[in-house]
Amino acid sequence: MTTGAPDLDLGLPGPRSGRRVVVAMSGGVDSSVTAALLKEAGYDVVGITLQLYDHGAAVARKGACCAGSDIHDARTVAERIGIPHYVLDYESRFRESVVDDFADSYLRGETPIPCVRCNQTVKFRDLAATARDLGAEALATGHYVRRVVGPDGPELHRAADPAKDQSYFLFATTPEQLGFLRFPLGGMDKDATRAEARRLGLAVQDKPDSQDICFVPNGNYAEVVRRLRPGAVDPGEIVHLDGSVLGRHDGIIGYTIGQRRGLGIGGRRRAGGGGPEGEADTDPLYVVRLEPETRRVVVGPREALAAATVLASEVNWLGGGDGIPAEGGRVLVKLRSTQPPAAATVWPAGGGRAAIVLDEPQYGVSAGQAAVLYAPQGSRVLGGGWIRGIESSAPGLAPARAGRA
Repeated sequence: MTTGAPDLDLGLPGPRSGRRVVVAMSGGVDSSVTAALLKEAGYDVVGITLQLYDHGAAVARKGACCAGSDIHDARTVAERIGIPHYVLDYESRFRESVVDDFADSYLRGETPIPCVRCNQTVKFRDLAATARDLGAEALATGHYVRRVVGPDGPELHRAADPAKDQSYFLFATTPEQLGFLRFPLGGMDKDATRAEARRLGLAVQDKPDSQDICFVPNGNYAEVVRRLRPGAVDPGEIVHLDGSVLGRHDGIIGYTIGQRRGLGIGGRRRAGGGGPEGEADTDPLYVVRLEPETRRVVVGPREALAAATVLASEVNWLGGGDGIPAEGGRVLVKLRSTQPPAAATVWPAGGGRAAIVLDEPQYGVSAGQAAVLYAPQGSRVLGGGWIRGIESSAPGLAPARAGRA
């Protein structure tokens, strides 16, 4: 792992002083160090911070937008390193492309990843267009991911630091966008980044990383959805796979695939079972399916969560050629950002879709999450898509959907 200063050769021809680079400055330490290092390296750097949302409107609290302090921090860094800095109001774009999609996905029984949608739309589409309008030859961000120029052009690779790798959230980056994007921190670890911030005298050197979705700072996703879609969240039944009603819920947005705790229904008596002192044994139950049309939360045993095949849509292929090989391709696939990759074979399914056949069953696969594909060897990201459903490997069970296919 590289822990020192990054290689800041962005591959732009001519003197660096004549090469304009826009840096997306969020106000955090990563993007601040990115801007400062590029300025120090001699590039013509312009900082842009996006005003994305009104925190008060998002969670119905009084007060100014919580992004205000971040904008202040970004402006302070820009003044410190001597670069022009602009704040752009992208609130309506963010609401349409990210926040509304987030709320609607939950109502469809999915578990969305708004950070991917933000990168896919507001940042790498809209902000990149603005950067070009400003005469920039590249857009740089503080993401921990690597852009490697291969024989067929730029490739997306995992970061050098596995603990900070953000490639899962950037799978939707297109080949065209990779031609314009730069990720100077991809070869560094976080300690090295903070060390650079201290060396450069940046006030954000000790600023903690954000742990929550930016417009859900208290982590209460369900409450945000209720406020954005009032009246759209209805109570319903908690039903076992065998059809028996076990209880009621206050809205499917409070549940995720694979959830075990907090169901409020306990387990089920194991057939013929009896525990110590006559107590009944129980099998744990998990959320295996969400049915928004019937407002039902369907629960069952862990084996009902086993996925043999994952169905993905809106697939973005970065592996070269004309797309996913017709004869199938061997890959490693991550089905959640926090899970290790699993061995699989990916097949094209037409219309921007793919079928990912897993070597070993995976559990807790949820619609709305991403299936991100990596090369079996090395660090290259081959692409990915949005999970729309699964085919179950559990014997005797009908194919289960991870939400709504």
